[in-house]
Amino acid sequence: MDKIFLTIALIVYLVVLIVIGIIDIKKTKDFSNFAVAGKKQTSFVVILSLLATIIGASTTMGITTTVYNIGFPGIWWLLFGAIGLFLQSVFISKKFRSLNADTLPHAAGIMLGRPAEIIIALIIVVSWIGVIAGQLVAMNGVISFITGKSSKTVFIIVSVAVILYTTIGGQMSVVKTDVIQFFIIVLGVITCFIYLYFFADGNTGMIFDKVELLNNSYKPINLVTQFFIIGGVYFLGPDIMSRNLLSKDSKTAKRSALLGGCVLVGYSLIIVLIGMWIKCNISPEELNNMNALMYIIQSKIPSVVGVVLSLGLVSAILSSIDTCVINASSILVKDIFRKDSVKLIRIVIIFMGGLALAFALMGNGDIITFLSNAYSVYTPGVIFPLLIAILCYKKKMIHVGIWVAAVICGGAFGFIGSYFPKVVSGLNLPDFLANNFALIGMFVSLAVALLSVRWKQQDINENH
Repeated sequence: MDKIFLTIALIVYLVVLIVIGIIDIKKTKDFSNFAVAGKKQTSFVVILSLLATIIGASTTMGITTTVYNIGFPGIWWLLFGAIGLFLQSVFISKKFRSLNADTLPHAAGIMLGRPAEIIIALIIVVSWIGVIAGQLVAMNGVISFITGKSSKTVFIIVSVAVILYTTIGGQMSVVKTDVIQFFIIVLGVITCFIYLYFFADGNTGMIFDKVELLNNSYKPINLVTQFFIIGGVYFLGPDIMSRNLLSKDSKTAKRSALLGGCVLVGYSLIIVLIGMWIKCNISPEELNNMNALMYIIQSKIPSVVGVVLSLGLVSAILSSIDTCVINASSILVKDIFRKDSVKLIRIVIIFMGGLALAFALMGNGDIITFLSNAYSVYTPGVIFPLLIAILCYKKKMIHVGIWVAAVICGGAFGFIGSYFPKVVSGLNLPDFLANNFALIGMFVSLAVALLSVRWKQQDINENH
């Protein structure tokens, strides 16, 4: 594949994204337009922005590598994401959008007051630096492949370009670039799928004989753990819910989550079948520890298809990075600093983007592990307590002190389990407990959050 042509295409692509940010700069002078795109986006835009945000490093390179290692059960990562969106649409989308909040912690503040807003904001900001860094690690691999060499300078330049267009245009430009990026992602993945299954030399018959939802590498306990840990983020994660908040009304929010989940199921099948083709036709010796999709682009598909897929991979990652950066920055400014300043958000975007970049430059490890660690802090601490708050809002009173304790307890389990595994192993707990600290944290937070509800109170107008 022509590395020079691909590098030029990447440069042109990044310039276009920056230009979009510059065009939108006049539309983003107030906080609402900059942080939540004016809260007036249609279903079409919300669905595509939602999907572009979801389809990042973990759902492209990460999923195909996971499928290569464990087989078809790798599809559960995205299926649980789709299930999370379906559940969100059914239970909370309309009610959450009706709060008219600017961020997820702001919604918690509306329902429960300042302590709830602060604790959730802190958890999100810290956790999502890890998510952003994980996406940057993925992008570094793609950029190195595209340019033909591993260069920290090129990596930094591309990262700065992403931070720049996000800083200039805010959520307005993020939404517009998401739409562009989604179509590039889908075009690249579908083109690759069609070539591998209909034109490439390879055994496709045996692939369908190996379709299974569980195997020795993916057992029922993995189903339970990922349903809550991964599905929880798609159900009530800050970046997913940010798409809810920019929709024009509650019906749009509900419809977007439902249809987005449907599209995600289709996408998951395509990307997993690509991974299965690689697993059935490429030996570990041939792959030689190279990322599965990178190997396909380099060795198995025509240059034209490779260029499209490469730009699709870049788009997948950029669409997640920009959303994560602006949402985390908006939360820091709105919910911790208590400011509605566009200027301050821009400063924070630069700071947080730079911090995540530094983290990525120093970090190592598998992309999905990187992301899962951040998820496992957020999910056990926030998902169930926030769900209880939404369902009880204006119906039952909640003791905020106990509710905050629920968040802290759940988050502590997730944090210790993910970042201090040696401490957990030193406790000599049964294997099930030691290996599922985050899941235990979720149920601890649920139990404590339920204790915070004053069940005998009826028909109230606000919580205290």
